[in-house]
Amino acid sequence: MAPIIIDKRYCGPPNSGNGGYVCGRLARHIPGPAEVTLRAPPPLDTPLAAVATDGDTWELRDGDKVVATGRAVSVELAQIETANLPEARAAELLALFNPHEHPLPNCFVCGPARAKGDGLRIFAGPLRRHARNAVLAASWAPDPNLAAEDGLIAPEFLWSALDCPTGFACNHDPQRGSFEKTPLLLGRMSARIEVRPRPGERCIITAWSTGRDGRKRMADAALHDEAGRLLALARTTWIAVERDVQLGRLS
Repeated sequence: MAPIIIDKRYCGPPNSGNGGYVCGRLARHIPGPAEVTLRAPPPLDTPLAAVATDGDTWELRDGDKVVATGRAVSVELAQIETANLPEARAAELLALFNPHEHPLPNCFVCGPARAKGDGLRIFAGPLRRHARNAVLAASWAPDPNLAAEDGLIAPEFLWSALDCPTGFACNHDPQRGSFEKTPLLLGRMSARIEVRPRPGERCIITAWSTGRDGRKRMADAALHDEAGRLLALARTTWIAVERDVQLGRLS
């Protein structure tokens, strides 16, 4: 089986892969909805082995080191938040997109320093109409270079698009209407893909916090097309870490 190589284009922190993208790459080996747990920072430009193990699970390995594990699960959300395209675009104006303030300005998904067509440039901000602005939203029109061989957007990019908005939802303080600066890393992500969009198809992402437990912060997300059709949804767990850990300077 061909190794998985996380190209440096798909970074989250400067020296490791974007969590949602890496989860999506491993989830390609798992039919239907999947849950992927990140065990270590995914290295860039390094051949990683996807290995089937006992118990219907998969491991992503860097030599003897387990980077991630994945398994089939049922992904159901207690609620699914929605927004229309004008609302999502208005929410983006309240997003954290200044490169000097953004925690990871070169992140493949949410980095404002990434050029259009290179990064996804998904900037989730609070919905004005929602009570206490507890739901974030963003628009997204997938670039043609994200398409798979069948012409539809490759599934790992749907995982990617649902990743970072949940991180910002975990750090959003609806009472103050601002974002906390707690460094976070994705720990676990589950996703269910209903329909993969075509390149250029306008989509809306919504994300909302679902709770906290010590260092863990949880959030859900949904992806809809402009007509309101559900394309994908996700459930995530993020871990609060030190800034040096987030940047890969400490493990």
